Amino acid sequence: MSKRKAVYASKIKRAVHMLFYRRHKKPGVKGWELRKALGSDYPKVLNILDEYLKPLDLQVKMVFEEGERPPSEKATLEDLDRARFYITLRGDLTPKEAKMIGWRIDDLAGLAITIAYIISKRGKAPRKEVEELLREKLPGWKASLNIDRYIRYGYIAQDENEQLYLD
Repeated sequence: MSKRKAVYASKIKRAVHMLFYRRHKKPGVKGWELRKALGSDYPKVLNILDEYLKPLDLQVKMVFEEGERPPSEKATLEDLDRARFYITLRGDLTPKEAKMIGWRIDDLAGLAITIAYIISKRGKAPRKEVEELLREKLPGWKASLNIDRYIRYGYIAQDENEQLYLD
């Protein structure tokens, strides 16, 4: 193996460790963290990693914070440093696979309902309204527990006024 290939193999290994293993409250890794660990060529490393993940039906996904940058523009290195990177599925989960990830299908449905409702309310919704909606669709006792779980896993956040918003 050439020295250059060995360097990239090492960087890909570090990128995998950072992206697959959760280290913060929020899932994913910020671009500046990847730049610090992998160097300024981290976008190239992520592209190579994405090619390796294709046969596994996984992909490296880049997400910008709300309002930071329209996705149609060409991203600069500075933009990429502010983005968050995740490993996600390329395809869809079958119901059997969804069950194997540790979430019940009704919990996933509750998360989808919660996110859709918050988006429909322009990014913020009172917790009581979301709980009432979930109680109509899911067993009542699970509504509050599921919202707490979504907050704990970083899908949504709650402020001091009990307003829920996407995190």
